[in-house]
Amino acid sequence: MGTRHTSSLKLTTQGPPYPPSEIMDKDGNFIVIGNVIQEDLTMKWTSAVVSAQSHVPEFGKLAPYKVVRQLSSDELATSDEVLYTVSLPLACNNYPMVFAPDQLPHAHSIVRPSLPLHEAYIPDYRPIDGRKITKPITLGQWCKAKGTMTVDVGDDYADFYFEFEGMIPHSLYTVMGLRKHEIRPKDTQRPGPLGIPNVFIADANGKATYWARIPDPFPPGNDSNRLIDVIVLWMSSQMSCGGAIGHHGLGGDVHAQLKSGPAPFAGLETRG
Repeated sequence: MGTRHTSSLKLTTQGPPYPPSEIMDKDGNFIVIGNVIQEDLTMKWTSAVVSAQSHVPEFGKLAPYKVVRQLSSDELATSDEVLYTVSLPLACNNYPMVFAPDQLPHAHSIVRPSLPLHEAYIPDYRPIDGRKITKPITLGQWCKAKGTMTVDVGDDYADFYFEFEGMIPHSLYTVMGLRKHEIRPKDTQRPGPLGIPNVFIADANGKATYWARIPDPFPPGNDSNRLIDVIVLWMSSQMSCGGAIGHHGLGGDVHAQLKSGPAPFAGLETRG
């Protein structure tokens, strides 16, 4: 066994900068817990309601968000605001990737309205089947989520262990691993899961655990395709997508709720 690193995950609603969030409100604005792009193009980790009319630059560049209003920590903790999916095609999106090319190569052509999370689209769903998530999911409930990540680094692999509490009960989650080449402007690669199967289900109290062994996640070198972030996604589709994190990503059917902090794996190396 090599080295062990333990850290707390951060509450969020955000994946990449665009769309600004993977959660909307009833008015079609983004509810952002994450990096809000400022007028000087710096990023400030905060909470805000951001307009879907915000300017969207080409992938790899930034533009200031159009902030409707700020959200206080007290409001996050107590808000009964009902949470919604992002409409399809994805609003305020500049990420060019198809997330599940074998399963849904035409994902960008699908049109679907923003829906409350508890009424989100589930393929082949029938009321007689017994949908478990039937009550509105509120911002206050969303913000109860907590998680701890422990990474055991070996020579050519790393084991990832997670413990969660305060998650949405009886919900299917996906754990995603983001790599360096998946956010580069040229020759962008699609993101994928952290382990397969890559899902867990929170129990009635919102608790869960997850484990994955990843081969060579931290190869050395500036050009290597290192793992740089881990994101825990609430699945509004309530389905696993095999080797994909979802069919649409970015708030269409996956919704970031927890993520590792900035540069969580700096200094770690594997040599597979």
